[in-house]
Parts: sequence; C-alpha cells; structure tokens
Amino acid sequence: MYLASVDAAAPALAAERDDISFIHPLGHEEGWEQMKSNVCVKLMGGLFSARKLKIERITVKPHGDSAVVEFYWNFSATLRQDGSFVTTRGRETQVLLRDSKRNWKLAHVHYSEMPVKPS
Repeated sequence: MYLASVDAAAPALAAERDDISFIHPLGHEEGWEQMKSNVCVKLMGGLFSARKLKIERITVKPHGDSAVVEFYWNFSATLRQDGSFVTTRGRETQVLLRDSKRNWKLAHVHYSEMPVKPS
C-alpha cells in the first residue's frame, strides 16, 4: 500500500495512524493531517505529474508488536512544472506497530538520499 500511495499520490491508500511522523529532506511531518497535506498532496501530487517508486534490499526486524523495516529505493518522476524527468535514490527506515486487530500500521518514516562519496 505504501508503494501504491506514492505512485498514485493518493492519501487514502497511505492512511495509517493519527500519530504518524515522517522525516525527509524537505521537512518533518507530525500527524496524519501534515503527512497527507505536505507529503501526499503538495509534494507527491503537486510537484510531480507522474511517479514510480521501486524498492529493493528489504530487511524486516520484528520486535513483538513493533517492527523496523529498512530498504533502498529508486524514485522516478516527471516534474509537473516543465515535464522534465528526475530520478533519485536513497534509503528508508520505517517503524510499524501492530494495532488491536493485529494489523501492521505505519507509525514512522525516515528517509534520505544516498550519501555522497568523498572524491
């Protein structure tokens, strides 16, 4: 659902927890309303006319009713402003919590682009 929500810039697909947090290079979102408005609508939907997120090297580390997920990503998109194509790569950590119905819900995301290697 996470990949589908990014590709479609569809907040309804990403709805998780009211207390979700999201740290990214452009800011720090606290709560579902900020996540929906600033990441899903303004960033993904407003900045890009098309998006495709691919992930690889997924590691899941369960800890009872929580889990840490790590992966590397490749994001390709078309800028709405001028139609130019951009590709970025990075890595991401997600924290998942199991709810009372035993479903996993996204509680926190932290992502960054790949580090620059010294020359």
